[in-house]
Amino acid sequence: MALNLGNHGFSDALVILGAAGLVIPAFARFRISPVIGFILVGILVGPAGLGTLVPQAPWLYYLTISDPHSIEPFAEFGIILLLFSIGLELSLKRLWAMRQLVFGLGAFELLGSAAIIGVGLHLLGQAWAGSIGLGLALALSSTALVLPLVGTASRVGRPAFAMLLFEDLALVPIIFALGAMAPTASAAGLGGLWTVLLRGMIAVAILFAAGRFVLPRLFAQAARTKSPELFLAASLLVVIVASLITTAAGLSPIVGALLAGLLIAETEYAREVEVMTEPFKGLALGVFLLTVGMQLDLRLVAANWPGLLAAIVGVMLVKSVVTTALLKVNGTRTGTAAEAGILMSSPSETTLIVLGVATQAGLILTTTSAFWTTVTAIGLTITPLLAKAGQGIARRIDRQERIADPEVDADRPGTVIIGFGRVGRTVADMLKVHGKTFVAVDADIDGVNAARRDGYPVIFGDVARSELVDRLRLGHADALILTMDDPVLTVNLARRVRAWVPSLPIIARARDATHAAELYKAGVTDAVPETLESSLQLSEAVLVDIGVAMGPVIASIHEKRDEMRQQIKAEASLDREPRIRRLRRTDEVS
Repeated sequence: MALNLGNHGFSDALVILGAAGLVIPAFARFRISPVIGFILVGILVGPAGLGTLVPQAPWLYYLTISDPHSIEPFAEFGIILLLFSIGLELSLKRLWAMRQLVFGLGAFELLGSAAIIGVGLHLLGQAWAGSIGLGLALALSSTALVLPLVGTASRVGRPAFAMLLFEDLALVPIIFALGAMAPTASAAGLGGLWTVLLRGMIAVAILFAAGRFVLPRLFAQAARTKSPELFLAASLLVVIVASLITTAAGLSPIVGALLAGLLIAETEYAREVEVMTEPFKGLALGVFLLTVGMQLDLRLVAANWPGLLAAIVGVMLVKSVVTTALLKVNGTRTGTAAEAGILMSSPSETTLIVLGVATQAGLILTTTSAFWTTVTAIGLTITPLLAKAGQGIARRIDRQERIADPEVDADRPGTVIIGFGRVGRTVADMLKVHGKTFVAVDADIDGVNAARRDGYPVIFGDVARSELVDRLRLGHADALILTMDDPVLTVNLARRVRAWVPSLPIIARARDATHAAELYKAGVTDAVPETLESSLQLSEAVLVDIGVAMGPVIASIHEKRDEMRQQIKAEASLDREPRIRRLRRTDEVS
């Protein structure tokens, strides 16, 4: 019986949404990056994957997308929502707090990489207009991949976040500039360029005026209805109207989507809009990356692998060298600079957006865009591998450059502090006040060297290695203090040390009461839950501020602390079933 293949739009929607909702969680289960998962699934169900088998097996039509043009609306929809979510995350206050890193380091990294790549492409025969577009596109790095890999507070995450923030902000002028160059690329001349610029300025002025006077009233009315659906509809209405205005001005609709996000971010309703549209953010990125995978033809990749390999290596080499050099000039350790440079070297999901704008503007040919789209998709796929490689290179560099470790008294090492972040340094300061000797251990080489410059005796090393723990001579120590922000490692280390040194006082930082109970079972002398201590400090501040005498307040706080510790210890003694698996799951989720 012949299958009805007429309603292809509905079938394509089912394939895309089904892949996003059902297939991608399988990648998360096996701890594979969702971005890689989206691209691989896109390759599988796309026109160059199983879609090629539809003539031989018609039933595959309902599981694949065989028409390349049918995915274009989905790609544009995903891009618009992605740009809106990026704009919604930005704000003037956030930029001002990081202005030196963002507009200094970030600007030099983007413009320096773009200039070198653009000049190189021009020397290879690309026209100047296309070289500018390609240089700016390929200089971008992946916010969606880099930040989940390193966070925003780590030694690599801090500079990476600043550079990525500038790149996200620079999308507006980049897209605007490339769109404004379209008339010159289509022989409209300099007059056409000025016409588009004038229209664009008018459109932006209208949007900012509307953001200042209309948006607050619109969202106020939506908020008064107390209807989440109406609030969401108002948010999407702003995106659509902003996109239509920029389109009417001759610019891309995604410029309007990003501006809509920026304008809403400056209102008091930004948090509510962000919460309401959060489900769309992951779906938008997923749809966009699925369409990226669908555009890849593995047979063409295999046939043109020398050129693709040269392009990938060339772009990554330029970006990694520029980023590493800038970080070194900025005072960053060589290992950290190298790791950040390697991690930031691949192109971005926003590279595809800029490539699309450059193609629409006539700055580059469709075939050129397809080639660099393939390069970008491959670069996105291997970014997690680059992160692993960067970490290994950074460790080797740090081992070669690290400052000599302080001498540890084999007979009297004093108090040993493992983990020398904010908590560890505070403990060390208090030990100094009371004249107690100590030595600390930390795996962050930048933090270790900074602490040594401040006069703290800190050893660089990973306490997961038993030989380092043996070197600390804990059998002669006064006490062991565990302040690491790793619940599983803290429990394992406490259990190992307690087995070796039964009488050593072990004081450990705990995330919460559950973690504290697990630490007590592992043999610590005292576990200090962060959540409980913060609640006690809050209670103390409240009681003092409302007029209760300091003496009774302190006494009651100490009494409550002892009561909670006894409860946790009792729980630990009653519940002998290990909870390490639950702690590990909690750590992975956080």
